[in-house]
Amino acid sequence: MAIKRFLWMVALLIAPLSWGQALSNPYVELEAFVTNFGEVQSGPLRFLKADVTLHIAEGGNRIDLEKHKAQIRNDLIFLFKSQKEADLATVEAQTVLAQRALQIVQEAMVKETGHPQVDDLFFTSLVIQ
Repeated sequence: MAIKRFLWMVALLIAPLSWGQALSNPYVELEAFVTNFGEVQSGPLRFLKADVTLHIAEGGNRIDLEKHKAQIRNDLIFLFKSQKEADLATVEAQTVLAQRALQIVQEAMVKETGHPQVDDLFFTSLVIQ
């Protein structure tokens, strides 16, 4: 009985530390996106690989983001697939894509939670082939 009580007390002491660390990190990394893009009339398929990180807004909720991660991924895949080569050719074009991706995530979160949840979106890696 004493061992169970001791283990329970240790768990109670450790849990708030890990919860605090999880809440203090304002970034959520999504799994890498790999998709083809553009219209292929002739020639090889074009592929895009993107690593995306979301910044949680003030008042945003990590749990809500985690709960709706599948929808966020789905919406972003459709955005990435719809791009043309010219939409990705320059840094400026890629910045516009990041802004559009942020808009899509925020719209989904407002629809699901009533709050945009994120205030920025970063491509930590963007490879076009």
